[in-house]
Amino acid sequence: MNSLAALHSSWLDRLNPAQRRAVTHAGGPLLVVAGAGTGKTQTLTGRVAYLVERGTPPDRILLLTFTRRAASEMLARASELLRESGRDARGVWGGTFHAVAMRLLRTYAGALGLDHQFAVLDPTDAADLLNVLRHRLGLDQTRNRFPQKATCLAIYSRCVNADRPLAEILQDVFPWCAEWAEELRRLFAAYTEEKQRRHLLDFDDLLLYWRELARDPTLGPILEQRFDHILVDEYQDTNGLQVDILRAMRSTRRDLMAVGDEAQCIYAFRGAVAGHMTRFTELFPDATVVVLEENYRSVQPILDSANVLLDERPPGQGFPRALRAVRGPGETPVLLICSDEDAEARAVADQILRHYEEGVPLHRMAVLMRAADHSALLEVELARRNIPFRKYGGLRFLEIAHVKDLVALLRWMVHPRDELAALRVLQLLPGIGPATAAQLWSVIVEADAEFSTLLRVRVPAAARPGLEDLVGVLRSVRTESNPPALVERAIAWYAPWCAQLYENPEGRQRSLENLVHIAAGYESLEDFLADLALDPPSGAGDLAGPPLRDDDWLVLSTIHSAKGGEWDVVWVLHAADGFLPADMACTSTEEIEEERRLLYVAFTRARDYLYVTWPQRCFVHGPLRSDRHILAPLSRFITPRVRAAFRTEVVGRRPEPAPKLPEAPPTPMVDLHERLRARWQTEQR
Repeated sequence: MNSLAALHSSWLDRLNPAQRRAVTHAGGPLLVVAGAGTGKTQTLTGRVAYLVERGTPPDRILLLTFTRRAASEMLARASELLRESGRDARGVWGGTFHAVAMRLLRTYAGALGLDHQFAVLDPTDAADLLNVLRHRLGLDQTRNRFPQKATCLAIYSRCVNADRPLAEILQDVFPWCAEWAEELRRLFAAYTEEKQRRHLLDFDDLLLYWRELARDPTLGPILEQRFDHILVDEYQDTNGLQVDILRAMRSTRRDLMAVGDEAQCIYAFRGAVAGHMTRFTELFPDATVVVLEENYRSVQPILDSANVLLDERPPGQGFPRALRAVRGPGETPVLLICSDEDAEARAVADQILRHYEEGVPLHRMAVLMRAADHSALLEVELARRNIPFRKYGGLRFLEIAHVKDLVALLRWMVHPRDELAALRVLQLLPGIGPATAAQLWSVIVEADAEFSTLLRVRVPAAARPGLEDLVGVLRSVRTESNPPALVERAIAWYAPWCAQLYENPEGRQRSLENLVHIAAGYESLEDFLADLALDPPSGAGDLAGPPLRDDDWLVLSTIHSAKGGEWDVVWVLHAADGFLPADMACTSTEEIEEERRLLYVAFTRARDYLYVTWPQRCFVHGPLRSDRHILAPLSRFITPRVRAAFRTEVVGRRPEPAPKLPEAPPTPMVDLHERLRARWQTEQR
């Protein structure tokens, strides 16, 4: 059997007709509308394998995903498909937009006027730099409240990623900051100049420079010819800047495959626009559109509820589709009408235990919510019943103080002129505050980043030993190039200061030691730091306390964090107006439709059982528990048509009627009205 025949017999014939049309597309722009659970990854994987099998060199293929893990898994699966033909997918350019941008900018840094050793700011460091400039420009001394650093960064990033003017972003997204338009413009100009002066790029810069590189009349054509095929995963999550990059990369070459589902576009806060899917054929009029509708995840009743939910969208909001279950019929979804939040928590806990006793492991069950605090009462109920759980959507790894301390030290080792990193590290030493740290930094600058000059500066006695050791660590990069060894040396210096500054130093030490193992996979400390910034770990397991003896746990997650996941049993909490949709996301049609898409994503995470809970009374939470509550109407998205796809159950106690009083004996008449009038007549005298 020849290789082509082997390819057909081994996997191509197992694709459904729509997937096969996408995988074997002859060429030109291709849009694949991949409904939830319809085999999007299998289709992209198959396309990569198909192209390589038919002679496209792997390094002429660019696969853009929104996580590094997704790219790695797709390429590994493509290589598995190609095994029988003696080929593999090694060499394919796979990764996130930002990671690919980093690789390209390193390659063309000289032609772009960039320092080859440029550093990448993660979002928290970018916010810190903006804060420094806020103070420098005197914007912290205004009579009215000026936006904080995180808000400033959010405004800047939204302008860049959506490619929209500052005035429009302020009006539409940050109206409370509109009075500061001119000051924000000055701040962002200073921020751009400062980054260039320090040879720093933030996440947005990576895409900005890539776009300018692709648009350049000299370098752009060279870059476009670099790839024969570009494949994009999760196209519905692209922002305006990323779409511009793709257009520039395919201005003459037309082989672009975009895969996504506009019904799962839920990241508008990152600049994603669902309309990018629907406007794909406007950008590429000769595009072929393939719609995947065969769902391999959920049973049909769950898909019926999701289909009706999408049918309720206003006209023109997306591509028509009707998801069909390969797995066939199953249980009808349930709408739980709960008297209040307490009843909701009890009912969900009861059902979790029932499914657990029926053989469903806890980790195959998930409780999803619009906002993390919606599960507060449920978490208390789970703890009371000894049901272990893990919650997703918390603090990111690189945002934890001790991790930021160590990463700052590593960055300073690699980039001696990194002022933000230097100031953070110096202030770890006892007796050194912002003013002293600034003085030490000025000494380093005057000495052209020669660290040994620090030894000649007077500092508090308590800081002297640590400063001397610090200089040795900073200079170690001159004699040591092994990333794990450098990370180990940095941890050894930092450990005693970590123990003095933070609780649970043992757990924090363990999390830092994990970085040593990760660094072993890199050729340079610079590459390690860049990858850590571009693809940071999402959790902080070392701070979660001692592990439970039970190795099974329930999943609690926000809907945003749950995208891409699937569970046998899913509960969607707080399906009430004001919660889903959120009360702060109802000011425009676009926001309301994104909230509808959130609910669609939640529905389609369920494989076998779906429960949607509606607490009719929601308590007003504060420092003290009280009976203050609001009446919560059912979510506007659960219309009569959608509700007809559910079976309804009512849980919770209803108020008992007041006991009937015995008939009172006849009593004499008393004129209370006269008494009340008489009080004020008396005061008038």
